Amino acid sequence: MTDTLTLARPDDWHLHLRDGAMLAAVCPESARHFARAIIMPNLVPPVVTGAEASAYRERILAARPEGSTFTPLMTLYLTEDTDPSDVVQAHADGIVTAVKLYPAGATTNSASGVRDFDRVRPVFDAMAEAGIPLCVHGEVTDPEIDIFDREAVFIDRVLDPVRRATPGLKVVMEHITTGNGVDYVLSNAENLGATITTHHLIINRNHLLVGGIRPHYYCLPVAKREEHRLALRSAATSGDPRFFLGTDSAPHVDAAKETGCGCAGCFTATNTLPLLAHVFEEDGALDRLEGFASRHGPAFYGLPVNDGTITLSKGETPTAFPARIDTGDGPVTVFDPGFDVFWHVSD
Repeated sequence: MTDTLTLARPDDWHLHLRDGAMLAAVCPESARHFARAIIMPNLVPPVVTGAEASAYRERILAARPEGSTFTPLMTLYLTEDTDPSDVVQAHADGIVTAVKLYPAGATTNSASGVRDFDRVRPVFDAMAEAGIPLCVHGEVTDPEIDIFDREAVFIDRVLDPVRRATPGLKVVMEHITTGNGVDYVLSNAENLGATITTHHLIINRNHLLVGGIRPHYYCLPVAKREEHRLALRSAATSGDPRFFLGTDSAPHVDAAKETGCGCAGCFTATNTLPLLAHVFEEDGALDRLEGFASRHGPAFYGLPVNDGTITLSKGETPTAFPARIDTGDGPVTVFDPGFDVFWHVSD
């Protein structure tokens, strides 16, 4: 039986750090275990220019614990007014790593996102030429489309036409939640990858709704049927380099989650690695966890694997994770998988 596992230090290819007091509290949770992270730009107001990304990066660096080498990889929030030359210059200057596409209204702080995809085609063309990845929140927002079908419809209606029109564009399908997403990646090898979250490997929509509404399991894209969760597990544990970890760890204070119209997001930065070890062990794939968490993402983004390592150990008693993180804005509940976990990060 394996009771220790040493990995190249992992990265998080989809992370929300927020700003201000929230940033100060949650940044150390990611910096403790991850070397780098792709930082989401959906602040209020959003991070839309290279100058704004540079300023936000400085605030993140200032929030790191003393001695931390955690590196934020910045993104720009794509709008219909985005200047292609600013995107290219910010990437050339090393300020941004990628651009984030939010369909308008798809998730938290996405009101400034894209409605008319033809208006951003010049940005896509410039990104393809410069080799800048596009990170996609893959859901349509048409009110007539059932929320559980939004990802599948997005692939057919938006993503596939965009990729056909700009075949050189490198695309990350972020936080895929369906077998449709898995199948699309598997059938389109060139310039396409996908992140999978920790929580979507663990919960399906029953966890959210059966026996009462559980607001801390509510996220966007929303968790789907069990068949889709199993498809995600199969993809994540397969060793296929097109799938890699993006936690989409998204902190909201409890008062904003536990209310009549609660915010979407699961906060998993604190306990992601032990939870992943549990999942991969269940699926007989512990030997593939390093690829998913530490190697596939850097390969897709053209970056080196981290030099350092991290060791996970399995104990005889359940690991105790904090129930919540205290922030200057209020408490943030840590994702609870609903089962005992015996893995912990030992160094």
